[in-house]
Amino acid sequence: TPKVKSFQQSVWALVLWPSLLTASTMLGCRDDGSFSRSTSISQEKLLERVIHHAELIYRVSEESCTLFEEMFIPFPMHLQTNQAAYTCITKTLPIPSSRSEIQQISDKWLLHSVLMLVQSWIEPLINLQTTLDRYDNAPEMLINKTKWVSEKLISLEQGVMVLIKKMLEEGMLTTDYNDEDVFQHGAQPEMMDSVMRDYNLLSCFTKDAHKMEAFLKLLKYRQTDKYNCA
Repeated sequence: TPKVKSFQQSVWALVLWPSLLTASTMLGCRDDGSFSRSTSISQEKLLERVIHHAELIYRVSEESCTLFEEMFIPFPMHLQTNQAAYTCITKTLPIPSSRSEIQQISDKWLLHSVLMLVQSWIEPLINLQTTLDRYDNAPEMLINKTKWVSEKLISLEQGVMVLIKKMLEEGMLTTDYNDEDVFQHGAQPEMMDSVMRDYNLLSCFTKDAHKMEAFLKLLKYRQTDKYNCA
């Protein structure tokens, strides 16, 4: 499996910039929490809305994960779900994990880490929708919740990109990771193994959604502290 390449191998901003321009044109921040023409509002207000989006995504993903476990994971296998038998698909991404690493990275990399996580989960969550449709007796509530999260994640991606455009004036950041490295699927597993993999995917996303929320809230804290000290 190809590994994630070094941060310093490509100019990220040059790749991302067309997306930023498109997002800033199409998006804005209306009172309903969606993003459209967001460049018309302040950076502080935009960050608040992005955080609110992330909070909702984490909350609903946690509810979905609990519902999935109650419906499809036999009680004797609950302990196995807490073991490291399945690897999260974002494990190879260069995301800071320890408290010391998180404290040392810049505001730029906090945002970049959120964007990497968001973009890495869009396709797997869409694929999960197809998988859930094949389940017998999958509750409509679970299907609706995961679909809602998938749609809101795309909206969050747009909001984060507009926020990056506002905050990173120099627009130059380097990284190079291949989405193909993240989305890897083995041969068709047995039914129970398939269920466990889907549960693990949902569980891993919930953890990453919590990271997104935490990173954004830390960014807000830093920005607020910066303004207070100015």
